[in-house]
Amino acid sequence: MRLDAGLSQRRLAAMASIDHGFLSLIERGMREPSLAVLVAVASALGGTMSVRLYPGTGPRLRDPIQARITEALVRILDPRWTRMVEVPVYRPAGGVIDLVAHDRAAGIVVAAEVQSELRRLEQQLRWSHRKADSLPSADFWRFVEAEQSIHQVLVLRSTRVNRQLAHRFSETLTVAFPADSSDAYRALTTPDVPWPGSAVIWANVDGDAARILEHPPRGVADARA
Repeated sequence: MRLDAGLSQRRLAAMASIDHGFLSLIERGMREPSLAVLVAVASALGGTMSVRLYPGTGPRLRDPIQARITEALVRILDPRWTRMVEVPVYRPAGGVIDLVAHDRAAGIVVAAEVQSELRRLEQQLRWSHRKADSLPSADFWRFVEAEQSIHQVLVLRSTRVNRQLAHRFSETLTVAFPADSSDAYRALTTPDVPWPGSAVIWANVDGDAARILEHPPRGVADARA
């Protein structure tokens, strides 16, 4: 932009009220300008500058309750499932999947998202779906030989708020996760039960102990109920 405007570094520095030597270092990539300096340079050149945060697939922050639930889920998986935790995906959406379970013989990959507190259901569904769609970009995928069927599991902590939300939006959850919780639990924990499809699974947390529930908690209907 400076060259297009026919300005020397010294002239632009004066117009932007910054040191000429500092501007020279910025253009050579030897200094990192502050936002204030970038705004001043842009204004002097007759341009504008903006900074925008683009939505991704959820924060990387993890609370200890989520970690305990993930540990409990890993512990009950049948050996037919290859376990991978904190799996990064890159495209078309970047993010990290809490747990990936892979049944190589059946060609099934399950992306599990663990939530101890579900505040915005529609946002969580969107994030989970985008990350599951991005699984082929994960590092382990290059070692997968046959075509894989990708499914999702949403693991929810059994709390009053989460149970109320699941009851209020039961139809939405059924469309997104049509398989029964109990069927998904059995498929994850036993060797011969076929995978039923995407499902919601519940977990109970009592102090430091987390337990994956075989059936939904009281007051929450299963998918076929």
